[in-house]
Amino acid sequence: MRSSGRNSNRNYRGASGRPAQPRAGGGRDDKQKGSGRPRPEERRHGTGGAKGGPGPKGGGKAGRKRTAPARPREYDAQIEERNRARHDKPQAKMPKTFGEQDGERLQKVLARAGLGSRRACEELIEQARVEVNGKIVIEQGMRVDPEKDEIKVDGLTIATQSFLFFALNKPAGVVSSMEDPEGRQCLGDYVQNRETRLFHVGRLDTETEGLILLTNHGELAHRLTHPRYGVRKTYLAAIQGPIPRDLGKRLKDGIKLDDGYARADHFKVVENTGKNYLVEVSLHEGRKHIVRRMLAEAGFPVDKLVRTRFGPIALGDQKSGWLRRMTNTEVGMLMNEVGL
Repeated sequence: MRSSGRNSNRNYRGASGRPAQPRAGGGRDDKQKGSGRPRPEERRHGTGGAKGGPGPKGGGKAGRKRTAPARPREYDAQIEERNRARHDKPQAKMPKTFGEQDGERLQKVLARAGLGSRRACEELIEQARVEVNGKIVIEQGMRVDPEKDEIKVDGLTIATQSFLFFALNKPAGVVSSMEDPEGRQCLGDYVQNRETRLFHVGRLDTETEGLILLTNHGELAHRLTHPRYGVRKTYLAAIQGPIPRDLGKRLKDGIKLDDGYARADHFKVVENTGKNYLVEVSLHEGRKHIVRRMLAEAGFPVDKLVRTRFGPIALGDQKSGWLRRMTNTEVGMLMNEVGL
């Protein structure tokens, strides 16, 4: 019993013969564990354990996990600036002998303008029907710039891809403008291609129907409406008769209006049913309400007015409100009319 009591009071010695450390709480290590803050060694090395102590997967240096120090922001900014300068540097221009030649092949431009397949356009060139800048072309493969070079087929200038030409049969009640601040129906409501600004060539009264041209070719639109070029417009007017035989002569000699004399280039009776007459009037003037004013001054107010032709372009059987793209031949005839 005495020996057992003596042994119970002794401190337990480990295998090394040294007394074991007490496990009582309140020590420094326990305080750091309880506070949740890493020990200085852990903050320093980023791992559990002291210097040289066992890491999470083994002891010694093999168990340590060091983190690379963060790069300063100034260094990252310098790298970003260097990369941007490298990519923004203009590319070196190669000699033309090694790069693509300027312009497009002539037959390709003709085919895109709607003159047929490339093979058909090559035949046009072989037949000496194509001229560029006033010179007839007979050899294949010639390169042209459709924006700068003047290209004609059978004497008519072709329309390049960058220009648009439309013919609209304007209904009655539509305002002759691309936009209307009052919200009324206007020409812009009939144009589907809103990416390109179009001009209306001349005007028609709100109640006048018929042919009106739309294009983004500013010079052509200007010449078609300028009095200097005298482009003829043709109208059909419904009036009440009977009409005298000399009405046509009076219109051609000139009708005195408030803003001066107005003369017709052509007049004829198209249809007559009782007192209802349908007459055709052609003139090259473009003053406001000119046809209505001339016939009203002659004693025959107009009941209905339709423009059926603008220069070489005819309305034909195009339905009211329909918009159609003009053919290359029509565009060529328009340009030829005004010297383009």
